[in-house]
Amino acid sequence: MEFIPKDRIFESKPDTLQYIRKQHNLEKPGQMKESIKILRDWVSKQSHFKKKDFIDHYYEFMIISCKGSIERAKSCIDKMCTMRTLLPQYFGYCNVKKEFRYIFDIVYTVIMPKLTDDHHRVEILKFHDADFKASQYMDYFKTTVPLCEYICAHDYMDGIIMILDFSEANIMNYISKVNPIELKQAMCLYIDGYGLRIKAIRLVTTSKFIDIIISIAKQVLNPKVAERFHIHKSIEELYDHIPKRLLPKDYGGDEPSLKELQMNWLDALSSEEHLEYMREINEACTDEDYRRRDNFNEHCAGMPGTFRLLSVD
Repeated sequence: MEFIPKDRIFESKPDTLQYIRKQHNLEKPGQMKESIKILRDWVSKQSHFKKKDFIDHYYEFMIISCKGSIERAKSCIDKMCTMRTLLPQYFGYCNVKKEFRYIFDIVYTVIMPKLTDDHHRVEILKFHDADFKASQYMDYFKTTVPLCEYICAHDYMDGIIMILDFSEANIMNYISKVNPIELKQAMCLYIDGYGLRIKAIRLVTTSKFIDIIISIAKQVLNPKVAERFHIHKSIEELYDHIPKRLLPKDYGGDEPSLKELQMNWLDALSSEEHLEYMREINEACTDEDYRRRDNFNEHCAGMPGTFRLLSVD
């Protein structure tokens, strides 16, 4: 791929592909093509993989997400396929617009169309002051899987800045009902499986329960990512870190409102094209009878779902 295909949601900059490849020492002609070939050949030789025909964009996204490391990209793909087998409750055929639309009365989850100057993508989770039940966390996580798959199949970026906006919601209503094991599993999916690189997590709240928030963050995130957790008391404080022009109208920015953006995402994730892609990618799991035992211990022991080394304080 020598250009970024036009997407219905994601926008890129004219130099995005060249800039990001250069960041990870993959800018020489033919270098990325060769890296994809190496990764594709490796996948074809994995006897425990049930699917061995990923699209080239998926391979390139994994390589970029792993900072150009083929070995780390192999690990991500292996873990992702393994998690589909060990954690089936997060996966399966899912028409978000029809089955889980009620979730968006509780929280908007949108990824902004435009990139930052550093070619980062901004994701906003806007929590509403809604009646929320603990059991609905799993429904929410299920809606994020098609979103992550869409990112891997369509986006080209160098990391994500997350905004968790509780400015109009009672944060304890959500914190008190979270299952730390499920949350840790979900974060493992996003980071270790999908390879999403979180550059910063910016939480907007005036809540006094900051210590609880930080404690939970340290339980479910690795120390490096947990250090990227920042607290802001207002939307305006975000302007020092994210240009207003990249934010939705609700935040004083130039982009469409969160509601409009959420509807655009619902349409994209429930399009026939993406539903067909989800049918195919859901086959990318493993047959553990064909995996070498030492290979399982090396790559998967301690991964949430194996319950071998999992520890929750």
